[in-house]
Amino acid sequence: MLDNTLQKTLWATADKLRNNMDAAEYKHIVLGLIFLKYISDRFEELHAKLSLDSYSDPEDKDEYLAENVFYVPPSARWNFLQHQRAKLPSIGKDIDDAMDAIEKDNPNLKGVLPKDYARPALDKKRLGELIDLIGNIGFNDPEQNSKDLLGQVYEYFLGMFADAEGKRGGQFYTPASIVKLLVEMLEPYNGRIYDGCCGSGGMFVQSEKFIQAHGGRLDDIAVYGQESNPTTYRLAKMNLAIRGIDAQIELGDTFHNDRHKDLQVDYAIMNPPFNISDYGAESLQDSHLWKYGVPPAGNANYAWLQLVLNKLSPSGVAGIVLANGSMTSNSGGENEIRKRMIREGVVDCMVALPTQLFFNTQIPACLWFLARNRNKESIGAAGRKLRARDTEILFIDARKMGTLISRKNKAFTDDDIAQIADVYHQWRSKGGQYSDVQGFCKSARLDEVEANQFVLTPGRYVGSEEVEDDGVSFEEKVAGITENLKAHFAESVALQERIKENLKKVGIEL
Repeated sequence: MLDNTLQKTLWATADKLRNNMDAAEYKHIVLGLIFLKYISDRFEELHAKLSLDSYSDPEDKDEYLAENVFYVPPSARWNFLQHQRAKLPSIGKDIDDAMDAIEKDNPNLKGVLPKDYARPALDKKRLGELIDLIGNIGFNDPEQNSKDLLGQVYEYFLGMFADAEGKRGGQFYTPASIVKLLVEMLEPYNGRIYDGCCGSGGMFVQSEKFIQAHGGRLDDIAVYGQESNPTTYRLAKMNLAIRGIDAQIELGDTFHNDRHKDLQVDYAIMNPPFNISDYGAESLQDSHLWKYGVPPAGNANYAWLQLVLNKLSPSGVAGIVLANGSMTSNSGGENEIRKRMIREGVVDCMVALPTQLFFNTQIPACLWFLARNRNKESIGAAGRKLRARDTEILFIDARKMGTLISRKNKAFTDDDIAQIADVYHQWRSKGGQYSDVQGFCKSARLDEVEANQFVLTPGRYVGSEEVEDDGVSFEEKVAGITENLKAHFAESVALQERIKENLKKVGIEL
């Protein structure tokens, strides 16, 4: 984890330097500089090694390409910018020129880096101070894993900016604990991973962490994504580039300009914007996506669900974050689409989430887990043997889980995530040790779901949490409450009498 002192110093100073600039605008200034500092540190580290080798040219770009390190030209190197240019009024233009030079020497970064540091509204003195601040982060410190530290700094800022921006910020950032839960449940060890509204790329980052934590290899996965917002798209490209993740991220509207139209994936992980009504439904009425029914024009929830199902390979699985209303809605034919999906056996698991998990909305949310190939035994991730389960759906009610991490936000703990994920794995595994837990999880048969009008709210199936019997009868409890009330009443009467006596002493008669 990123050191708490470093966290507070980074954010407090950055927030101070932000002055009156909007967080959405300032985000790109800070994250662009962090990216520049990281690639410059990595470059300098390899440059120093090459300088000691008489057979190598430390200015040969191919030497860096071979080591998967970005080549940084002299005018863009952090030491030059910090120590020779940061205090000059031209620092904004110097950084813009540095970003241009880096993109020119590294074509895979073309059009990705922010280049608006010379704008008149940006205080150049404060910009120089920010460069000095970021210069204190040593990404080539031998005691640190530079990629890990950079990733933590980057993720920290993404989260803080999402919080500062509120509703708009959440469009590019899914809180880390939700992403971790999705990934732990899907277990993307190998194969193709897809996110059709990838924001800043957090789903892919967490997938990489999962693979590394379980001893897998990053080159066993292929990453595909799409993002419609150009600035968020650039954030994703930078976020993945600093971690060395080779992702096929494309820019464009996923419904109207699908850049991965024929792609079939093993895993889809998505957090689409909740309940959007302006997704251009009118021109999509005859889309090949609507296998289970045409979604209503006023809400894209069931459009996203069907888009994801269309991307899954015959053995693919998906985890999607949606608003709670998606589990019960009857408007615009959504109930009929949900009924067909349930009857065709593609709904695997539903998880109700606690409130306060998101920076951008207080709308209650849930997780949908969809899966192909549920009607027969199969082999899942890491060789896990999965049983046939097309006549069942697992319901998990996690609304009471999570811990406050600030005055207004919660996060799942690692124990919470492990508990939820383990229930899912035990339930779907052949020979798994699953059992229903009242108030938490229930494996419901499809006839039970049909009896509930195909509503998928976990609370309807798991029931109320069992209350431990304390051995005290109902009559005894009522008697105890009565005695307590009598005692409180007697104390109140006695207090009133003492007040009257005291008032009499000062000449006041009640």
